[in-house]
Amino acid sequence: MTTLLGLNTEELRAVARDVGQPAYRGTQVAKWLYTHGVRSYDEMTNLPESLRAELARTHDIGRAHVTATQHSKDGTTKLLLKLHDGATVETVGLPYEDRLSCCLSTQVGCPIGCVFCATGLSGFTRDLTAGEMIDQVLAVQEAMQATAGRSDNHIRIDHVTFMGMGEPLLNYEATVKAVHLLNDEVGIAMRHLSISTAGLVPGIRRLAQERLQLTLAVSLHAPTDELRRELVPGMARWSVTEIIEACYEYVLWTKRRVTFEYCLLGGLNDSVAEAQELARILHGLNCHVNLMSFNPVAGPGYTRPPRDRVTAFRGVLEAAGIQVTQRVERGSDIDAACGQLRQRAG
Repeated sequence: MTTLLGLNTEELRAVARDVGQPAYRGTQVAKWLYTHGVRSYDEMTNLPESLRAELARTHDIGRAHVTATQHSKDGTTKLLLKLHDGATVETVGLPYEDRLSCCLSTQVGCPIGCVFCATGLSGFTRDLTAGEMIDQVLAVQEAMQATAGRSDNHIRIDHVTFMGMGEPLLNYEATVKAVHLLNDEVGIAMRHLSISTAGLVPGIRRLAQERLQLTLAVSLHAPTDELRRELVPGMARWSVTEIIEACYEYVLWTKRRVTFEYCLLGGLNDSVAEAQELARILHGLNCHVNLMSFNPVAGPGYTRPPRDRVTAFRGVLEAAGIQVTQRVERGSDIDAACGQLRQRAG
């Protein structure tokens, strides 16, 4: 059975015509799916009962089952979703003073194997569809509405990062379709969408050609090839130089600044020398660096760097004229912080 969630308005209009209904019925279905986030055909109250029955016979809406919900003391919400085939993914809702953000997954597990990331410990199962990505945003929005006890007119996800489980650019077509659905159907501004990649050079170059006005975040984590191969083994094929060159191309085509994510691991990639090398390779590129400290996960024996080493690392970059931010740690008490998502509850 095919699913409706993941189809855009024009595709839904075609579905309506295929079952002998006027095309505008597909537009109505799109609003029910993406504006109201319905889970059943019974909720589509302005559709004829005969159409609802026909759609129920031929199409699944495509909403996953929420099997576990966790709430952090800082307001972060983490959901475990069970998909149609029994696979599970985690997604996170992050409330800020000026926005509500969802961090969504693009794959069940991840094949990259970053040594400090819990997702890689789960292995890789399959890619997600665009509809399964959109469902995460809708599910997080539902959870936040339920927590606040307010209607959907008041609480809406308005920022989305493709930064959960998986490598988005290895699931390119579905990821880009999800971007367009979030923008065109859900109504989230393109500049409020971010795609994070571990440095898949062909994917960065392909995305540049799309000229989308979203944010590209590159998880670099090391300024040298030797260290990066150790930390991000699944991307060993491409050198740091090749990644930086692809980012220059991205800036050229999109006129958008690139973000570099850098996870600081105590005594491994957090020295002044490594900061100096990072500043050197980024010199002249329209970018900024987002520093984060290692979030503990079961297995790897890495540690968080002392505060003075983080300060020194940041100081080197800023002295070189590179804009630096430090990610505010959110949700670590429920294993919802960066690098902590896995395919399990609790």
